Amino acid sequence: MKKAIYYMLLSAVCFTAMNLFVKYLAHFGSGQLVLFRAFGSLFFTMSYLLWHKIPMLGNQKKLLVYRGLAGVTSMGLFFMSVHYLPIGSAVSLRYLSPIFATILAVFFLREQVKPVQWLFFLMAFIGVLMIKGFDPNISSIGFLLILGSAFFSGIVYVLINKIGQGDHPVVIVNYFMWISLIIGGVLSVFEWTTPKGVEWVLLLSLGVFGYFGQLFMTKAFQSQATNKIVSLKYVEVIFTMIAGVFWFSDVYPLLSLVGTLLVITGLILNIWYRRK
Repeated sequence: MKKAIYYMLLSAVCFTAMNLFVKYLAHFGSGQLVLFRAFGSLFFTMSYLLWHKIPMLGNQKKLLVYRGLAGVTSMGLFFMSVHYLPIGSAVSLRYLSPIFATILAVFFLREQVKPVQWLFFLMAFIGVLMIKGFDPNISSIGFLLILGSAFFSGIVYVLINKIGQGDHPVVIVNYFMWISLIIGGVLSVFEWTTPKGVEWVLLLSLGVFGYFGQLFMTKAFQSQATNKIVSLKYVEVIFTMIAGVFWFSDVYPLLSLVGTLLVITGLILNIWYRRK
């Protein structure tokens, strides 16, 4: 149990660092951020696949490509949204993706949603309205961008569910990173900004923190204490908000914070109910 908590907190720290660097580097185009995010992670995914002699092309190529395209779209929209939103608000609203995933799964995977789950989703939706309505720093364009990011992240969940055990998890991530590298590289041609000094390190670290954040979260979920530590996944929102206040002087109105709490509570209750 202690080890699972340790891994989950490490994951939250890694994702928080990545979020903060994305906000700090927001003057770079989203394509360029996607490019460096992918490049930093590919070092680890390619090394893993080569070392363990795992076929890189996978078995379900079409689904793997679709997952990669949905993932890079979600990531790109998230990177664009931080131009317009406080980083803590962007992260909390992006966590709406499980709601979109559940709704999409009803239509595409024929899954059933219990009435009480809709109550949890309503709680989260009210929280979203409070964040948007009571925080003057939430612009309409940023709000739409982050909702789009959450929607495509929901599609990613559905596609991963569809892929199932048919392909190795690192193969799935590797596809995502290669597609991100290609699309980010093409977009960077039209909006390239040459990094200066420490910016090179920060850009490359996006992929490193992203990879280890995912790795530590996976290790935490592999433990027998998943039901007990799953709520710690949302510590990332708290860490990012606190860091945003000190680093970027972000200000969050009280009712906006209440809205964030409603979003997180609704999502956690839904997760607990499904696992139960």
